[in-house]
Amino acid sequence: MKQLLILSGKGGTGKTTIASAFIKLGTVKTYADCDVDAPNLHLITKWETSPQKEDYYGLDKAYINEDLCIKCNQCVLNCRFNAIETNESYKVNPFSCEGCSVCEHVCPTGAITMVPSVDGEMTLYSRDDEVFSTAELNMGSGTSGLLVTEVKKRMHSASKDVDLAIIDGSPGIGCPVIASLNGVDMVLIVAEPSISGINDMERIILTARHFDIKVAVCINKYDINLEKSQKIETFCKNENLPFVGKIPYDSSAVKAINNGQTIVDIDCISGSAVKTVYEKTINLLLN
Repeated sequence: MKQLLILSGKGGTGKTTIASAFIKLGTVKTYADCDVDAPNLHLITKWETSPQKEDYYGLDKAYINEDLCIKCNQCVLNCRFNAIETNESYKVNPFSCEGCSVCEHVCPTGAITMVPSVDGEMTLYSRDDEVFSTAELNMGSGTSGLLVTEVKKRMHSASKDVDLAIIDGSPGIGCPVIASLNGVDMVLIVAEPSISGINDMERIILTARHFDIKVAVCINKYDINLEKSQKIETFCKNENLPFVGKIPYDSSAVKAINNGQTIVDIDCISGSAVKTVYEKTINLLLN
């Protein structure tokens, strides 16, 4: 199974819009949304069947047994994250606790224990031979990379013998992106013709190259800044990077996404352009 990961150096470039179009164009049966901080691929891919949901347990966090606590204040003095709240009783703020377990070690009465923390929810959709894996991290949780790994594991475990998997990645170059890159065959970078878009595109290219993964680039909304779009094309040429096409800004695309459709479900200029991007990308992936 070939895995195509779609990334962008920043949010709002149209990464999910293109991922959903690729899924529809290729009649892809296995796909995942690894943007666990703000997943939205499920809004476009229609599923009538009820998904399988499962709690995601991240790092263990401290819990204080009030019956054993003698309020010696040792936990407060030794917690470098200021996670212990001392009002009428001693309690742990789960949003501040980093699971280091120092408080457990310094507690003289054994009132503090480390307990599993539900840090998110994993969702798996399946019907016949089609599989869609996604998840959402709870606010304040810091284990996004681990959750992305679980999303991909569930996708692999549930999928059958397929040729292609599409993975909608996270913006940026942080832990969820690193986890998304693991095991993929190619990365398609969706670039935005702006100063920040170009800078972030270059960062994600360097990150993908570090893992020796094949990279291709396309530009979304290229006509909002033709000068910057030309700069991206020139950069790709100078860096010997495959440039697979450019997609114009299209107000029809916004309406389609708001209606839960992909841009290839309707007759629009962005939908026509993304077909060329898809064909060139798949050709690079399979050859």
